[in-house]
Amino acid sequence: MQNNVLIVAPHTDDESISMGGTIKKHIDKGDIVNAISMTDGVGARENLTNEIKIGRKNSAILASQILGFNWIASFEFADNKLDTYPLIEIVKCIESVKNKIKPNIVYTSSASDLNIDHRILANAVLTAFRPQPNESCKEIRLFEVASATDYGHHSVTGKFLPNLFVSIEKEWPYKLKALDAYKSEIRNFPHSRSKEGIKNLAEYRGKQIGIPMAEAFEVIRKLEE
Repeated sequence: MQNNVLIVAPHTDDESISMGGTIKKHIDKGDIVNAISMTDGVGARENLTNEIKIGRKNSAILASQILGFNWIASFEFADNKLDTYPLIEIVKCIESVKNKIKPNIVYTSSASDLNIDHRILANAVLTAFRPQPNESCKEIRLFEVASATDYGHHSVTGKFLPNLFVSIEKEWPYKLKALDAYKSEIRNFPHSRSKEGIKNLAEYRGKQIGIPMAEAFEVIRKLEE
């Protein structure tokens, strides 16, 4: 069965950092993978220039070409300010895409992340894909993002508890190339969003399940028919 996958990313780069290997695995299996971003990912920065905005867009395009997925929409909500919008406004944007492509698997960020955009988006996706008759989505998976999920704390943000692990040993070289496409967003070791930090996380998740490398997800809804 060919899966119709939708990734709802808070910012471009979240998809590659969190699940670049899983995206490549979906593509190699013949699945359709589309993605949308909710903010430009750079708007909250000081000394923001048009060059930085264009560079981020070009990085996102290159990463999608490396991994094989398609960006089909970009919503221009203010970066790191999703909490300032009515939730229904964000939900309607997601629903507009949902109604066009009718995905059966949906990925988005975890509500346990420190980044406020990630937390708000988890709520919005769960609302947009709320159970109803003839709903196409059969599974919702939350991903973890280095320097967002690991920076949260269970007493404040809750806790990311993965129950799905995807082997990415063969796909790692493609994920690494996608990370290189976002080189301006990657930090120096020992930052958790360094290439070494992201690899360490993949190896840690792999060890949890007895394989060399993995990406971890929290499945919050799954329907089998």
